[in-house]
Amino acid sequence: MSHTIGPGHRSFLGGVKDAVTPRATLLVLGVVALQLLFIASYVGALHHPKPRDVPFGVVAPASAAERTVARLDGLPGSPLDARTVADEATARRQITDRKIDGALITDPAGRTDTLLVAGGGGTVLATTLKGVVTEAEASEGRTVRTVDVAPVSPDDFNGLSSFYLVVGWCVGGYLCASILAISSGARPSDPARAAIRLIVMALVSALGGLGGALIVGPALGALPGGVAALWGLGTLITFAVGAATLALQGVFGIVGIGLAILLVVIAGNPSAGGAFPLPLLPPFWKAIGPALPPGAGTWSARSIAYFDGNAMTDALLVLGAWALGGIVVTMLAAVLRGRRGRRGRKAPLPAF
Repeated sequence: MSHTIGPGHRSFLGGVKDAVTPRATLLVLGVVALQLLFIASYVGALHHPKPRDVPFGVVAPASAAERTVARLDGLPGSPLDARTVADEATARRQITDRKIDGALITDPAGRTDTLLVAGGGGTVLATTLKGVVTEAEASEGRTVRTVDVAPVSPDDFNGLSSFYLVVGWCVGGYLCASILAISSGARPSDPARAAIRLIVMALVSALGGLGGALIVGPALGALPGGVAALWGLGTLITFAVGAATLALQGVFGIVGIGLAILLVVIAGNPSAGGAFPLPLLPPFWKAIGPALPPGAGTWSARSIAYFDGNAMTDALLVLGAWALGGIVVTMLAAVLRGRRGRRGRKAPLPAF
């Protein structure tokens, strides 16, 4: 007795082909790639932090200054990039200007030296410097007294509030841009729609920036620094990430969302200097961190909170470049798409 498969029945393979299209397969493979890159980036950046060439000042009498600098520069693994500083006041000023991360003030008349650190730049880094210098001094029969010239707020555990604040602003930026794409098409059909998306992104950025500043400031007291300064920073960070995401979507379609996640979450977050400040990261992450929005944002937020807004110019230029680049690419992609659409509508019908 023979059995036939009727027209209403399909093979399992045929059902799979209908359910999982080639486009869906490529997107799933892209998700797996992002997943593995996420693991590799976070574990690669954070699994073994150690100081490398931390900018470090030395205040000592002329007869001992060069010898002390050479001794600290020559420590195994090169944890410090030591240089002479004129006096303690200059060392303190360079720390608050974020030119150096710490300084050793030697006492030629005694056996106890003073280590200056800045907890606001990352308590992990301050603690690490204390350990490195204490060990180095002990080998010379000397002790160390530590002074924190920019201590973190008691409500800012390990100095992480700045980082998490910036992560929240970045998440808002790419999620808002992604929602705009998913709700009405990844690529805007004309420049007018692209401009509307950018305007909406700017309004959302201002709202999110204000909300974040109010939460970490008046609401929780986690960060010192003015609400207005943090509001402006949050607006810029959110818009920079959102505009960049819109630009990537305008060029690559829905895949642009994945590329934004790659840049901001996978590459940007572990290299931002949040959990471990930049001098503790491996060279690759240390190099890319300041050029990405999470890194530039974290540096700026800490500067506002603990360093009187010093040394923010480079970071703000990075964020501004992302914002301006996002605007230009988004609009240019929309213009080119609109021209292609008009040419398609004006194409003559084929002759038969």
